[in-house]
Amino acid sequence: MPRYKLTIEYDGGPFVGWQRQENGQSVQQALEEAIAGFCGETVRVHGAGRTDAGVHALGQVAHVDLGREAETDTVRDAINHHLKPHPIAVLATERVPEGFEARFSAIKREYLYRILDRRAPPTSRRGQVWHVGVPLDAKAMHEAAQALVGQHDFTTFRAAECQAQSPVKTLHEIAVTRKDDEVHLTVSARSFLHHQVRSIAGSLKKVGEGRWPLERIAEILAAADRSACGPVAPPEGLYLVAVDYPPEAETL
Repeated sequence: MPRYKLTIEYDGGPFVGWQRQENGQSVQQALEEAIAGFCGETVRVHGAGRTDAGVHALGQVAHVDLGREAETDTVRDAINHHLKPHPIAVLATERVPEGFEARFSAIKREYLYRILDRRAPPTSRRGQVWHVGVPLDAKAMHEAAQALVGQHDFTTFRAAECQAQSPVKTLHEIAVTRKDDEVHLTVSARSFLHHQVRSIAGSLKKVGEGRWPLERIAEILAAADRSACGPVAPPEGLYLVAVDYPPEAETL
């Protein structure tokens, strides 16, 4: 049974999240229904990251097993045809070994958080950024964020409902940069806690506003106390940008 790796882009606004739920349409459900539409098979699509409601993806990865082999371009185009009018697109399809797992084979995930810090509200970017309406100091945010690089107990930045076995995670890199009227937070790690990136974004905003000193981020991290965290940033500014795998995991 051939296994296919799908690289997927989507606008998370209309969905209850990646994972199938009873309270509305999910990205996973839309993909599974699209695959059934072109090949008549009931399949399970396994994603690399379970993004929350409203969270977007530029490079989500999933795998799916099909009953018969087909050209990768055909699989991509057929799924996209049956996805209409959902704001989901399969960007690329690849054949991968049976042992490839979109979630468990991943060695790095990269997220982007976009903050619009102009006074005027967004129009074309509505639902795509977090609008804060006050100017932020991106350099100060970047400097403060470096305290989070490496292996730490991230209890402070962990949602109460997080199901991870341990709050200890390793952030490979974190950067805050300015792009015109937006502040971009990029974070990479092998895996993340529930709401970890959004919690970090909300706390760094406090630094950017000048309401918290740079040292506060290191202090709240060391506290390992959820109540020390700043506000959790809303989902619409968050994007799953890319998921990386070791070459041997993808080589047939």
